[in-house]
This record gives sequence, C-alpha cells and structure tokens, in this order.
Amino acid sequence: MKLLLIGSGGREHSLAWALAKSPKLTKLFAAPGNAGIADLADIVQLDVTDHKAVVDFCKSHAVDLVVIGPEAPLVAGLVDDLEAAGIKSFGPTKAAAQLEGSKAFTKGVCDEASIPTAAYGRFTNREDALAYLREKGAPIVVKADGLAAGKGVVVAMTPAEAEDAVKACFDGSFGDAGAEVVIEEFLEGEEASFFVLSDGVNALPLATAQDHKRALDGDQGPNTGGMGAYSPAPVMTQDLVDRVMAEIVTPTIGTLAARGTPFKGVLYAGLMITGDGPKLIEYNTRFGDPECQVLVMRLKSDLLDLLLDSVEGRLASARAEWHDDAALCVVMAANGYPAAYKKGTEIRGLEQMGSDSLQVFHAGTKRDNGSLLANGGRVLNVTALGNSVADAKAQAYDAIGNIDWPDGYCRSDIGWRAIAREAKEQA
Repeated sequence: MKLLLIGSGGREHSLAWALAKSPKLTKLFAAPGNAGIADLADIVQLDVTDHKAVVDFCKSHAVDLVVIGPEAPLVAGLVDDLEAAGIKSFGPTKAAAQLEGSKAFTKGVCDEASIPTAAYGRFTNREDALAYLREKGAPIVVKADGLAAGKGVVVAMTPAEAEDAVKACFDGSFGDAGAEVVIEEFLEGEEASFFVLSDGVNALPLATAQDHKRALDGDQGPNTGGMGAYSPAPVMTQDLVDRVMAEIVTPTIGTLAARGTPFKGVLYAGLMITGDGPKLIEYNTRFGDPECQVLVMRLKSDLLDLLLDSVEGRLASARAEWHDDAALCVVMAANGYPAAYKKGTEIRGLEQMGSDSLQVFHAGTKRDNGSLLANGGRVLNVTALGNSVADAKAQAYDAIGNIDWPDGYCRSDIGWRAIAREAKEQA
C-alpha cells in the first residue's frame, strides 16, 4: 500500500516509524515531514491547507490511504474532500472533528448523552463571561472555544488570573478561536489520557497515558504542548477503563452516529479521575503528542492494520495487542519554549541511537548541509521502553545525557507520579 502521512511533529515521526514496520506498506510519503521522518518516507512539498493539491497528489501517485496527524486539517475538512474524491483517509470528518474544534460543541454532546463532565457556561461577550466569573470565583478554568495550538486553556487559581484569561480571549489573543469562551468548574483529581479507535459504530480501546503539560519540574511554569508522557497510566485501572467506555466513549460515538455525523478515527479522551469517578475534560480527535510516541513503542499489533480496520468498518472483530512494558517519552525543547526561542542551533550525538527499546522521534528538526538543526519549540522526543516506568525513565535520561545540544532543555521528572506509585507498591 502507498500512504501519505500529513504532519511534521514527533507524533508523525512515531506514526511513520510504526507504519514502516507493516509488511503491507510499499511506499510512504510525508508532507511536510521533518528530518527524522525523512529517513522513513519521501518528503513531498505540499500545502496541506490546499485540499485540491492534496487530492491531486494522491491521485497522481496512486495513494491508497492518507493518515492525518494534526488536528487543524481534520477540523478544516480534509477528510471530507479526500473521501469525496474516492481517497481513503484515517481521521474524522469536519463535522465529527468538532469534538476537538469546538469545546462548546463537545459540551453540547455531553449534555445530550449525559456524559460526566465539569459544569460550565458558554459566552460570546466579555461582560457576561466576567459576570459569571465573579459569581463562581476561583479556582476555575477558562477555555478559548476553538483550536489554539494547545495554549487556549487557563487553569486560573485566582479571580484576577481568570479575568485576564477572559480578556485575552475577547481581545483576540487566540484569533477566531477565542470568539467564544467556555468557563468550567475546576475539577480535582488526577488527569489521564485514554485512546480508542472508532469506525463510526464500534470502539476499540487502545491504551492509557499521562502527559506533563507544564514546562518545568514539579509541574511548574507555563503550559506547553507537552513536555513528556508515559504509558500505561497506573491510575486507569481496568474498572476505570470499563467505566470510561460505558459512561463517556460509547455514548459519544452513539450520539454522533445518531446525528448522522459518525466518528471515524482515533478519539483521545482527556480525563480527570475525581472522587466521583472519571469525568471528561476534553476530547482530541487525533493521537496526542507526545502520547502517541509512548503508545507506538508499546504496540505489538500492526498499526496499519488497525487504521484500516477503523477506516473500513472492521473494529468489531479487531484486537490491539500491547507489550506489558512501560514506555516513557521526554521532550527536549529549545531554550525559551514555550515563549520566544532560537531556531537553527545544531544538535549532535544522535547517530548511534535507535533500537526496539529506544527511539529519538524528531519534532522541530531539519537538515542543512548534513547538520541536524533545531527548527521549532519542541524538537526531540527521547522515548524508551522498560520493565517499569522507573526503568524506562532511566533509559531515556541516559540517552539524553549523550545528546549534544546546549541550546535545548528538558524536564528531569517525567513519570514522577507513576514512579512514586511503583516505589510505594515495592515498599
């Protein structure tokens, strides 16, 4: 099969790595790709916002399946245009992708299907939003309704923080994404990520993970796109997985199907495990980044087979098999990220890295005259497989110690919650 992979981050490099292992794959194209993906795929110069150009490329190169990594092309309806041209694609339609594209849309689905989630209010003007804040107080969560590259959510611990977040949305800090604001109650508990594949009718549970959003150790500093992750998430017991499927995922898929907008693709539920059980924080309609990196390291099954089962409606009989080992990913970012950072700094020391239990997935990288250069905020994803989270962490940080990149930084405590659990269990 010939595949076109859309995207340029660590998620897409890890997808390319997993897809390349499939005996069904005969050719892999990627747009726009990165320096790591270039070792596995032919990089093509395509403007992925130009849907006609993507369709024309697929037709002229006999592409059998398009795998879309990031959320923006999904929300923009790339799947719709590919399918209208008779080209198979992995991911939801524009209507179904509103589960990520609009937080207000998702809240409406939760209301309709009685899905447990935070109490909320929706606002299209500043004055009403500020009045609601003054009524509710803090801590409270302020969210730009639309896509804001992971930066449109503020967990405000004081009323002043909350008011600043509302003003930022309506002052245009997030463009059109902030034209509507969702304000939610602050949920207490432990966060976890849960992934399923859907074919529009059936849902196949994949695995659990836990992300680290804050830039600095101890979950301090500004929010980022993600500074590390591990899988599985010990907080997600089998009982909780069963509850999430029954109370959250299955009602969501059923509701969208009943509306005539069935969800096909990967559904990523961001959860808060509260004293009352699991509650939905938000949905993403694609693999997480860096959660995807740890999932593919643990996956035994052929990823391409699973994606095809989703696209072609065969998930009722599909199975996903996993290594029992834990996987952990540490993100190396450019100094200054998520604020201003410098591009073009050289990275050395990756030449001998790479095995079944250790991979360095590239995110913001490019090659220039044989040198590997940083080309973004999050740059490398050092991902290891071990017999425990502590073991995987030790391997990942040992590898980081051999990477020569003075202009990069990483957190030193990825996996701390799971490692504390492991230590407690062994005591």
